[in-house]
Amino acid sequence: MTKKSRTLSIKGRGLTSFESIMWLFTRLSALAMYALILFGLIGALVMGARNNMNFADVMRWAFMPNVTHVQSTDLESTDAWVTPFWKLTASALLLVATAHGVHGLVVIADDYIAGEGGRKFVRLLSIIMMASMSFMGLWIIWTS
Repeated sequence: MTKKSRTLSIKGRGLTSFESIMWLFTRLSALAMYALILFGLIGALVMGARNNMNFADVMRWAFMPNVTHVQSTDLESTDAWVTPFWKLTASALLLVATAHGVHGLVVIADDYIAGEGGRKFVRLLSIIMMASMSFMGLWIIWTS
């Protein structure tokens, strides 16, 4: 009786399958969100938020670096907070968080919806929701 090897080739493991790529996307997008939030927090503190904002305002800026989050604070001028750099940072955080969250909803829906038609409907609805929320968020970021 010969014993078969329990190791699989990379092709046999399915590392290039869509599910594996999405598993990796979930992990990397979570890391990207943490990095962008930390970047926003450090950026706010460097730009003087530690002297002119309370903790809640600083955290609101860190989670979404949008100028409307600093207009009601004690800052003398919000010019440094309105730059395209911070709008790009906010856009990146919005898009990564939206894609991460919608992918999580799709994974949960796939676990609970038995029929293939129902799963396709939820996926389509999720894509429409992700696109519309991303568009609205980007509109707010770039026009405020």
